Amino acid sequence: MGRAFEFRKARKMKRWGMMAKTFTRIGKDIVMAVKSGGADPTTNSRLRAIMQNAKAVNMPKDNVERAIKRASSKDEADYKEMVYEGYAPHGVAILVECTTDNPTRTVANVRSYFNKTGGSLGTSGMLDFIFERKSIFKITADPKIDIEELELELIDFGADEIFLDEEAGLINVYGEFTAFGALQKHLEEKGYELKGADFERIPNDTKQLTEEQVADVEKLIEKLEEDDDVQNVYHNMG
Repeated sequence: MGRAFEFRKARKMKRWGMMAKTFTRIGKDIVMAVKSGGADPTTNSRLRAIMQNAKAVNMPKDNVERAIKRASSKDEADYKEMVYEGYAPHGVAILVECTTDNPTRTVANVRSYFNKTGGSLGTSGMLDFIFERKSIFKITADPKIDIEELELELIDFGADEIFLDEEAGLINVYGEFTAFGALQKHLEEKGYELKGADFERIPNDTKQLTEEQVADVEKLIEKLEEDDDVQNVYHNMG
């Protein structure tokens, strides 16, 4: 098992544990997907994937339908995807994905969180050598599915790592960022039960810290995750 497995195993999913924040995140994803590809999930593969994610976290169907309807309105604000990069205390790399209707507000808030916790906000692209963006698909584990055969089947569509999450009862399929569409199409056509689809940033290396140092870094991460404009926070803390 490779980097993606270790990252998944170690990562703390605090944000996804907060239901209200999760619904807000998915609602923004729906708005952007509809505005870019239309409100029909049968022809909008990104929207279809986000609706699967909503179902996986038990987001009420009414919430999803309201988000789609709201996104179709001309009065709905346009969200922009922003990525901020910097360093937390002790040299830990931090990458922050945001969705905002006010970039000026968002960057000011993000900068203040870094400054108040002893970190520093950097420039766009400075962490490209540390984080690699990946597609991830979660499909229902089935005794009939042979993991090795599935990996051979999907490698031609851009998959590069597959592993079984026994605790969740899911098979995680990681692939190249640009392979999202090809992998989604193949998995759907072959009838695999998709439970989620998204993108993640996988660190190429990690930093090992003491408990005290970890606590310092987590102060920054917690401040970032509490901000409504923040969608995801990635780090390379081991």
